[in-house]
Amino acid sequence: MRKILFLALLLSAYVSAFAQQNKQVEMADVMRSSGKIYVVIAVIVIVFAGLAIYLFSIDRRLKKIEKEK
Repeated sequence: MRKILFLALLLSAYVSAFAQQNKQVEMADVMRSSGKIYVVIAVIVIVFAGLAIYLFSIDRRLKKIEKEK
């Protein structure tokens, strides 16, 4: 049952992604033309890098605690 539900979710995401291909996204065009899209991408990269560093540090601490016990 779980597999079927997961498959249905993936199919609905796939269909919605195809439905949006014909639309023109004005905001992306404006941001790309003014150069602001690079700022948005940089902020996203910084946030994901911070999350990754945080998760790896937590993982290291947990491994250290597990070795002690």
